[in-house]
Amino acid sequence: MKYSAMLLLAAMGSLTVQAQAESDPLQERPDKQAPLPSFPKIPDQTYLTPRPLSAIPEGAFGDKVRLGYQLFVNTQQLRDKYVGNELNCTNCHMDAGRKANASPLWGAYFAYPAYRKKDNKVSSFEERIQGCFNYSMNGKAPASGSPELVALSAYAYWLGMGGLMDEANISGPVPEISDAELVKGAKRDDFPLPEALAKAMTVEQRANLPGRAYPEIPKPEQAYSPERGKEVYVAHCQTCHSVDGQGQAIAGVYALPPLWGPKSYNWGAGMHRVNTAAFFIHENMPFGKSMQLTNQQAWDVAAYINSHERPQDPRSKGDVKQAQEKYHNDGDYYGVEVDGKVLGTESYPIFPKKS
Repeated sequence: MKYSAMLLLAAMGSLTVQAQAESDPLQERPDKQAPLPSFPKIPDQTYLTPRPLSAIPEGAFGDKVRLGYQLFVNTQQLRDKYVGNELNCTNCHMDAGRKANASPLWGAYFAYPAYRKKDNKVSSFEERIQGCFNYSMNGKAPASGSPELVALSAYAYWLGMGGLMDEANISGPVPEISDAELVKGAKRDDFPLPEALAKAMTVEQRANLPGRAYPEIPKPEQAYSPERGKEVYVAHCQTCHSVDGQGQAIAGVYALPPLWGPKSYNWGAGMHRVNTAAFFIHENMPFGKSMQLTNQQAWDVAAYINSHERPQDPRSKGDVKQAQEKYHNDGDYYGVEVDGKVLGTESYPIFPKKS
């Protein structure tokens, strides 16, 4: 793919995607929190291919990469320490963070440090992961420089750097870098790179790798509807996620994640937005046979899932209206009345203990 085209797609990705505002009151309010950058898929697009896990090297650096992989696919081993729900990172970042168009780790690593409107600051890669623990995992972020954040950063770096080296026909192992460099992310001029790779791609080109987000899908022909979405859910989703949205657990271990309620992501997570959830669902669900839903169905079922109560937004100070005005109003149901109740007023606890 031509680099100029990549940059054009990146610019398109900065646009906020909103559904039509014909009947849903939550769509009439201005956006106050930028969604994940998304852009339409390009036919016959090729994507970065990470090296196989068997290629992770021996030694101290390889041990960090392996630990990062283990934490990513089984984040529940951090339950009660940093995780407060029944999710794993790989529930939203498919194939252990390797799959293109499922917000892969290799795409995110080269896109940070970056300004995040949610935090109103330039965030490093480890700060982005800390946000995932606070919001998507409804937990508590590990401290900066902790072994967990170093390991997750090492895994993301190894996936991305190995894939880029292979694309550029650069042989050899992924260069080892310090923990302090790992947690910063790669979107910076001083990031250590093989010379040939530094010459082949600019910082911005590496930061906008195709497939790094959930692909944007067109606005629905009709304003999205939780009522229609329930029909889609019953037909396509409840077999895995249960009629009550609470997922499937075997011996207390969740094989399929809860989508709302006390054990799911909280009101601060990016997936609580209807557009983000619609993009993810359309591309990646139903699991194992994705891209089966129409655009309308994806928007509708995303609205249905996200019109249920879930854990509170950690940024809330106890006033739902104030939190709504400051942090929401961007295509989500927080502070909106659904079935006679204002969502957010009866939210579940933040970081509840399982034990």
